[in-house]
This record gives sequence, C-alpha cells and structure tokens, in this order.
Amino acid sequence: MSFSVAVCNSPVFSPSSSLFCNKASNIYPAHETLTVSLSHLNPPASSPSAASPASPFCLRLQKPPPKLGFRSSSGPGGVLKRKRPTRLDIPVAPPVGIAAPMSDAAAVNTETPREEYYREVEREGDGYSVYCKRGRREAMEDRFSAITNLKGDPKQAIFGVYDGHGGSKAAEFAAKNLCNNILSEIVGERNESKIEEAVKRGYLTTDSEFLNEKDVKGGSCCVTAMISDGNLVVANAGDCRAVLSVGGFAEALTSDHRPSRDDERNRIESSGGYVDTFHSVWRVQGSLAVSRGIGDTHFKQWIIAEPETKIIRINSQHEFLILASDGLWDKVSNQEAVDIARPFCIGTDQKQKALLACKKLVDLSVSRGSLDDISVMLIPLGCFF
Repeated sequence: MSFSVAVCNSPVFSPSSSLFCNKASNIYPAHETLTVSLSHLNPPASSPSAASPASPFCLRLQKPPPKLGFRSSSGPGGVLKRKRPTRLDIPVAPPVGIAAPMSDAAAVNTETPREEYYREVEREGDGYSVYCKRGRREAMEDRFSAITNLKGDPKQAIFGVYDGHGGSKAAEFAAKNLCNNILSEIVGERNESKIEEAVKRGYLTTDSEFLNEKDVKGGSCCVTAMISDGNLVVANAGDCRAVLSVGGFAEALTSDHRPSRDDERNRIESSGGYVDTFHSVWRVQGSLAVSRGIGDTHFKQWIIAEPETKIIRINSQHEFLILASDGLWDKVSNQEAVDIARPFCIGTDQKQKALLACKKLVDLSVSRGSLDDISVMLIPLGCFF
C-alpha cells in the first residue's frame, strides 16, 4: 500500500480619506512661516515695504520643517527643494515557482523549509495524477491525499482533495487523517446505507479530532472518492466537487454546499444563524461562503462536517473522475472540464497524459481570472475495473 499526502494554499483596505483632506495648517507646524507679497496684484497707496502680515494682500505660507527633508534657498524667489529619501532595504521573498518534492512511499514532511511558498505541486501516482497551483495568497491552502493498493489490491484506492480557508491547518489535517478514518469505519461493510453511514462517521470523526487540536483555526472543504470492489463511493463537505466522465458526458457526483442553496440556508437559519450577501457572494454570518466543511470552530453551530455521499457501480462507460477545488469550478464548467481532459485520459499512456490534462484545466481557470488556489486530480477508471 502506498500513501501520499501533498502540500498544494482578502481583506480590502481603504486608506482614510482624511489623509488626503487635511488642510495645510495640519501638515506643518505653525511656528515658522514664509510671507509672500501680492502687492503687485493691487498696489497700495503707500510704499510696498509698508505691507504688513495683516494686509489683505499678503498670503502667509507655512515653512516646512527641516526634519521632513526640505530646504529653501535664501533670498527672494527662493525655491523649495526635496532631498532624496534614504534608500530602503526591502527583504527578498523566498523563491517560488518550483515543485515541492514528494515521495510515493510516505507522507510529505510538512516541515520542509519554505514549503508553504511553493507555487506549484504536481504528482503522478498509481492510478491518478494531480496538479496544484497557488493563487494570490502568500501560502498554499489546498492539499490532496491518495492511498492506493489497498489490502494489496491495485484495484482499490481512496483519494481526496481539500480546500482550506483561514489558513492551511484544517486542509493539512484532513489530508493526513480523513481517508484513514473513512477506511477504519468502513471495514467489512457491504450494504450501501451502512457504507454511507461509515463515510459520515469518518468525516465527523476527523472534524472532532481537528477541533480538539491545539491552536486550531480555519476550516477546509473536502471531497473524497473511494474505489472498492467495483464501487465508486464519493462524498463531499463544502464546494470541492467530483465530476465523472460517462462516455464523454459530464456527470456531477457531488453538490456544492453553499449558503445560496435553499436547503442549506434553511438549515442555517433554523439553527439561529443568518445568510447574507457580501460583494455579491452569499455568506454564513456574513463571513463564510461555504456551509459545510471540516473545522471552523467559531461557526460550528452552522458549518457542519456531515457529508453527502453517492455510490455507483463503475463500468466501461465510466472513463475518468475529476476531483477539484472551487478554484477550478468557479471558472470552468463540468462539461468543459470533461471535454478538455478526455483526449488525455482515454487510450494509451494515460498516466503521463492525465497530468497534462490537469495542467491544461488549471491554466484555463487562471486565464479566466481565477485568483484562488487551484487543485485538480484526474483518476482514469479503466485500471480499476
């Protein structure tokens, strides 16, 4: 059995308008002033030298303090000059744009130096390919996991994609524990209803374990897919999505958990919460744009970890499965994703071509303006029949 876990990650600041509306008297101290005579505009009867500071034909300008780096030349008609500011030493950010090292045999060490700065992560494993690209955030918040060759059987595996928010801790925890918790609960189960209950317990157990961790923060959306005994068991909590290609036609196996869904909004409001829009996005308590997931301790009354599960029997018409975070689905439709990936995921050399398909899907989302982390996993199903 091989196991891998990989690391894959805005407030709007408006400066105070008072910075731009202060009067000149508030900018410089009033103890030094310059007097400029305007007598040439309307000469008084007496000598120009008789003009006083109180004259209506004089404009009193405040002299900038020396500490601001200004100096004036002496004599009439002096010109104010600005000194060149001191050079600032800006620290150089860690290098980005390289792929994180990974291993088939064991979980990636999450303490790898500067791992959080990796911009791209790609992976080709037994029966799957995955490509992740960091968005505008400083750290990658997406994660993925894969456990293949279950019980020594190459036709059994379980996969997951996790989209963190408020940090990467919840996604990282889910990537390390969720699939194992599902497997622990599902041992020996054959009945579909019992399998669904086992998957549910796996999600709830992972959520409970994470909330018991020290210094927990943030949450994670999750989508998992288990292939066992010819069955495909897909579950999700949040807006990571699973899409199946059935003879070239896209079939969504999950439904996004967002507060814009009527049933999710009713559930939240019936438990004392509220749903509102912010920047045209429906949000729970005016904050979270998803209504289910792992973590989110401060919203746990409304953000539940209970998944929705679907079980199907796979056959030759089921070509490949796409698991992806909303960084893809917000910009690329289900059918578009299948149409782009299908030429790469059927026929020979599926393993190498599937990774190219992942990259093409990510690049398409980026080209359409996605600023989010994007993770795409492709699972050709032919090897699991």
